[in-house]
Amino acid sequence: MINTNLILNVYKNKSSKSALSTQLLYGEKFKIIKKFGKFIRIKTTYDGYFGYIKNKKFIKDFTPSHKVSNLSATLFTKPNKKFRLNKKISFSSLIKVKNKKKNFFNFGKYWIYKKDVVPINKKNSLFSKIKIFKNVKYKWGGNSFNGIDCSALVQIFYKFNNKFCPRDSKDQMKYFKKNVNLKKIKKNNLIFWKGHVAICLSNKKLIHAYGPKKRVVIMDIKKAIKEIDNNAKLKIKFIKNESERI
Repeated sequence: MINTNLILNVYKNKSSKSALSTQLLYGEKFKIIKKFGKFIRIKTTYDGYFGYIKNKKFIKDFTPSHKVSNLSATLFTKPNKKFRLNKKISFSSLIKVKNKKKNFFNFGKYWIYKKDVVPINKKNSLFSKIKIFKNVKYKWGGNSFNGIDCSALVQIFYKFNNKFCPRDSKDQMKYFKKNVNLKKIKKNNLIFWKGHVAICLSNKKLIHAYGPKKRVVIMDIKKAIKEIDNNAKLKIKFIKNESERI
């Protein structure tokens, strides 16, 4: 099945009061495991994640042609800025363009500016656009411009570049194989603590969705290491080379 909700919450249990497990973006695939009235147990196709979603209308399949390339993109009911909706679609959402008119693309029941999407096969340097998430609020289980957690911030850029990455930091820690010495740390290395991950922007700066600051922040690497040690009593477990995978 295909999710055609702009952002769909996936819960740990059969209740919207349950903890958020992750989120499905527009165009993401999932398999229905079992229906429970108002809720469905699913398995996500991309990363094999299990959880519960509300029983809504979904479509069986479509082949995406484009993906959203900005942090968020405004939607319209018609290909004209006068018909702007109070709705946005998130970075890395997948769409199938049906019609084109002037500066707009049509998908499903929406229109979107052409400048907000790129062809599905277009790739960037892996984390080249990661700063677009700066100051996005921290949200456990979040996966969008409305809120994101540390491991989703890593995973979403692999998704965008048509590569695989596990959802949780504990699994990411195992998936990336090559360890890096702190003295040799460089851009795009991943720093792992127990239950947390950050992405290096250089050998001096990192970016992470950081719970204590309630948002995505850029920090000095040494300062971040010291702060996490002082506040959470956590030492670095591993530093991984993002290009060295199973």
